[in-house]
Amino acid sequence: MRKAKLILLGSVIALATLVGLAHTMEQDRLMEIAYTDLTKDARKQVDCLAENIYHEAGYEPEKGKQAVALVTMNRIDSGKFPSSICGVVKQKIEGTCQFSWFCMPVKLNRETAAYKQSMEVALYVYANYEKLKDVTNGALYYHADYVNPRWRGVEKTAVIGRHIFYKRSEEHTSELQSQSTISYAV
Repeated sequence: MRKAKLILLGSVIALATLVGLAHTMEQDRLMEIAYTDLTKDARKQVDCLAENIYHEAGYEPEKGKQAVALVTMNRIDSGKFPSSICGVVKQKIEGTCQFSWFCMPVKLNRETAAYKQSMEVALYVYANYEKLKDVTNGALYYHADYVNPRWRGVEKTAVIGRHIFYKRSEEHTSELQSQSTISYAV
């Protein structure tokens, strides 16, 4: 009996080691890139992503910053929004900015810790988007928890920090494109 317990314990330890190794190997495949290694156009796209993260979730935890970046990237992949990060961030539909900060007179201080963290997240998501687990579960929209945009045709996918994330429900495919993403995070 004792021998069977030791064998079972050994199997559990081996399995735990393999799971940990697989997790480590998955993380090893994620890339870290330096801003200076990017092309001029890639830098422009990462700048747009960092600014969006900063203004929408600059004082949220890292997971909240990543979630905002993922929504931006998810929009590109959806085919329903512009095909570049800057295009998504600066998009206006019928005069309404999709990210509210873009239509407001806001200052950007690149020297703050919040901006530097936003840039780190932007670089990380930019380099690893296709490999990352989407904590928003495919969200294309979000808003801060203290606003109520009364959107129709969406289903909630996640709540991360002060933001609630949504994707289109199956019944509504084009209605939301004319509705703005409202956040007021920073």
